Amino acid sequence: MSLRTLPDDGDRAPGADRERFADLMEAIARRQDRDAFAEIFAFYAPRVKGYLLRLGAGDGLAEEIAQEVMITVWRKAALFDRRQASVSTWIFRIARNRRIDAARRSRPDFDPNEPGLAPEADRPADDQMELAEREDLVRQVLGELPEEQVNLLRAAFYDGLSHREIAEKFGLPLGTVKSRIRLAFGKMRARLTGDV
Repeated sequence: MSLRTLPDDGDRAPGADRERFADLMEAIARRQDRDAFAEIFAFYAPRVKGYLLRLGAGDGLAEEIAQEVMITVWRKAALFDRRQASVSTWIFRIARNRRIDAARRSRPDFDPNEPGLAPEADRPADDQMELAEREDLVRQVLGELPEEQVNLLRAAFYDGLSHREIAEKFGLPLGTVKSRIRLAFGKMRARLTGDV
């Protein structure tokens, strides 16, 4: 961002006040003058928040960053140099930098070497063929089961429901849910292993 993104003069202190605010900053730097800081805070805190809102920060984030900026003004007042910049320019530059930092923090860091982000290794063609055949067989076996058993299996494995949640969803006793799921697995196992 360039300095052009800083607020226009409408948000800055009027000409006569620029020197006064510079004097107040020096009072904060030299003797931690609380009254000087209160005056700076009263003038700049709402303007900094408005500036941050115009940059796209939400109300809560703008308030939080504005508070951080004003704390920085208190702690780092000795770094202010009236020959280098006005108080407005100095404070709004801090605000802009804090906003950039907040935007960077909101982006999740990721490790390109994270195993979960790595593409799955290619399987040998015969493994892929065997897996496809097995998936087809599972679909076929599911199609042969009674609908009430298939519905319970879907609720358990696709919807991730516990047996108790399935019982509540279908209005069945918990024991019935468990026995139907066990029966469905038994049929599938027998069919998939060729025992039938």
